[in-house]
Amino acid sequence: MEEADHEEKLQNLRSKATEFLLREEYKESIQACSQFITLCQDYISKNSSQFDSDHFLKLQKSICLAFSNRAEARFRLKEFSASLEDCDEALRIESTHFKTLLCKGKILLNQNRYGVALDCFRAANLDPQANENSEIVNGYLEKCKKLEFLSRTGAFDVSDWILNGFRGKTPELAEYVGAVEIKKSDISGRGLFATKNIDSGTLLLVTKAIAIDRAIFPQDSSENVQLVIWKNFIDKVVDSATKCRRINCLISKLSTGENEDSIEVPDISLFRHEADDNSSFSCEKVDIGRILSILDVNSILEDAISSKVLSKNTDYQGVGLWFLPSFINHSCDPNVRRLHIGDHVIVHASRDVKAGEELTFSYFDVLSPLSNRRGMAGNWGFSCRCKRCEFEDSICSNQEMREIEMVLGKGLVDMGGVVYRLEECMRRWMVRGKAKGYLRASYWEAYLQVYESEKLMRKWGRKIPSIESVIDSIVDAVGSDERVVKLYMEGGLKMRVGGYNGVVEMEKAMKLGKGVYGKVMKKQAMKILL
Repeated sequence: MEEADHEEKLQNLRSKATEFLLREEYKESIQACSQFITLCQDYISKNSSQFDSDHFLKLQKSICLAFSNRAEARFRLKEFSASLEDCDEALRIESTHFKTLLCKGKILLNQNRYGVALDCFRAANLDPQANENSEIVNGYLEKCKKLEFLSRTGAFDVSDWILNGFRGKTPELAEYVGAVEIKKSDISGRGLFATKNIDSGTLLLVTKAIAIDRAIFPQDSSENVQLVIWKNFIDKVVDSATKCRRINCLISKLSTGENEDSIEVPDISLFRHEADDNSSFSCEKVDIGRILSILDVNSILEDAISSKVLSKNTDYQGVGLWFLPSFINHSCDPNVRRLHIGDHVIVHASRDVKAGEELTFSYFDVLSPLSNRRGMAGNWGFSCRCKRCEFEDSICSNQEMREIEMVLGKGLVDMGGVVYRLEECMRRWMVRGKAKGYLRASYWEAYLQVYESEKLMRKWGRKIPSIESVIDSIVDAVGSDERVVKLYMEGGLKMRVGGYNGVVEMEKAMKLGKGVYGKVMKKQAMKILL
C-alpha cells in the first residue's frame, strides 16, 4: 500500500512538471522536477536492496527525464550554469538520452561553444527519436557548422542583408577573436594589441553583448528617461551574472577604474568561447556594487563617434556591455572602429596597424582642435597623453597657431585663407608624415568648408593641397571616418581638378569605406552604403 501511494505521488509530480513545462510556467516546472528527483533518490537509497534491476532501471530513467525537463526549464529562464549541470546529471544516467543531448546542444550554442554543441547534436542525430525530429536536429546541425566556420575563419559577409535594404532577419553572427592579445597599456591599465600587421578594414573582433538596453529618446526627453534605460541595463547585467558563472567571472576581470597599474592582465583565451568549461569558473557571489563600478567604466554606447549602427536600431540609443571591446582604450589617433549589427559589435581596423601596436577607439570627436579634445576628455574623466596630443601641445603654443585658432573661433572668415596659412606654417616648420595629418584633422572643419565651396575652391584651389592628399594624410593619422568618406563622395568628386575617372575614384572610395565599415561585405553592398 505504501509503495502504491509512493508511485502515485511520483506520477502526480511527473505529470505536473510536464504540464508546467508545456504551459511555459518554468519556475513551477523546476520546483516539481526537483521534488520528483529528491523523492526518487531518497526512495532508492532507502529501498535499493528490496527491488529488482528492472525496477531500479525504471526509476533511473524517470530521474534522467526529470533532470532533462528541469534543464529545459532552466534554459528557458537563461539559468545556463544550472541547466548544464542538470544535463550532465541526466547524461550520467543515460549518455545517449536524445532530449538531454538536444537541450545541452542548445545551451552550448547559446554560449557560442559551437564545437561541443555540434558534438551534442551529432550524438542526438544517432538516436532513433531523431527520425521524428529530423528537421529540428538538422537545423541545429547546419547552424552550428556555419557558426563554427565563421568563428574559426572570420569570413563574415552581410552583403545580402544590405542589398535587401536591411529587411528580413538580422544576419547570424558568430563570436570571433582575431589577431589580438591583452597586455599592459601605456595609456591606461590594460589594452588590446595587434599580434601581427593588419590592413585597414581587417576584422578583429565579433562579439555579442552580455546585456543591452535601447530606447528612442524624444528630443525633449528628460534625464529621468536616460536613468530608466541605465537601470534596465544594470538589471540585465546583474541577472546574467547571477544565472551564469562564466559571465560573473568574466565581468570581474574588467576594470573598476581604480588601481589600474596593479590590475591583473587576463589571458585572452579566457574570453574565447570554445575554451570555456563551465566547471572551471569559480562560484563567487555576485557583487552588485563592484558591477556598478565596472559598468560605469566599461559600458559602451552604440551611438558613438567611433561606431556605425546598421539596420532597425539606427533610431534607437543603446548602451551595452561587450567583454573584449571593453579593453580598448581611447586615443586621439585611433586605429579601430565599431559596426553594430543587432546585439553584436564588429571591431575592425580603420587604418593600417603594425604588429604590437595598441588598438584604440576615439571616445569623442577627434576631427577637432586640441583645446576642444581636452575639454571632451575632461568630461570623460581623463587626460589624453597620446602622441598626437603631445605633438600638438608642443606646436600649438606657437603664436601663429594661436592666431589661427582664434580666427577659427570667430567664424565668418575666409576659410581658404586659414587653410593656406596653416599649410604654409607646416611647410616652414617642416611638419611631415603623420604630424601633418594630425593638424589637418584638428582643423578639419576649415578644410571641409573650403572643399565644399565652389567659390572658395575657385579662389584657393591651386594654392592649397588637393583633396586627395589631405584625405590620405588624415586617414593615415586618425583612421577612416564617415565624414571624410562623405566629403570624398559628395564634394571631392564634383570639384576635382582634371576630371573624374569613375573606376579609379570608386576604388579609392571603397578603400576609405573599408576603414568605416570593415571587410564584411562585397563591393556592391559597400557601394550602397557609400
